[in-house]
Amino acid sequence: MRLNEIRFNDAVPIDSYGPGFFRVGGRVIEGPVIVLPSGVGPWGGYADAAPLLAAAAAVDVLFVGTGAQTMHLPQDLRRALEQAGIGVEAMASPAACRTYNILLSEGRRVGVALIPV
Repeated sequence: MRLNEIRFNDAVPIDSYGPGFFRVGGRVIEGPVIVLPSGVGPWGGYADAAPLLAAAAAVDVLFVGTGAQTMHLPQDLRRALEQAGIGVEAMASPAACRTYNILLSEGRRVGVALIPV
C-alpha cells in the first residue's frame, strides 16, 4: 500500500482538538474558532455572523461544528448564510474538523466555524 502525505498548499488544516481547544496549523486556540481562507482566529459563536458572511466570496461551503453533538443552527444564522450564497452544514465538531480537512486537501473552497467539545 502506498501512502501519500497530504499537501494543503496555503490552506490551514485542523491538526487536533480537545476539551475547550483546537490546534489549527500548529497554533492552539481556546474556545470557538473560525478557519477561513483569509485566516484563523477566535469566533464569537452563533451571534458572530459577520466574519462568516464576509467570507461569502471565498468559500462555497461552511461547516459549523456544534460541539460534541450535532445541533440545529439558529434559523436567523442559517438564513443569513444561505442568502449570502454560502452552503452551510451543521455537524458535531469532530466530524466538521475531519470533513473540512478532507475537502481542503481536495482543493475545495471551504471554511469551518467550530464550537469546542
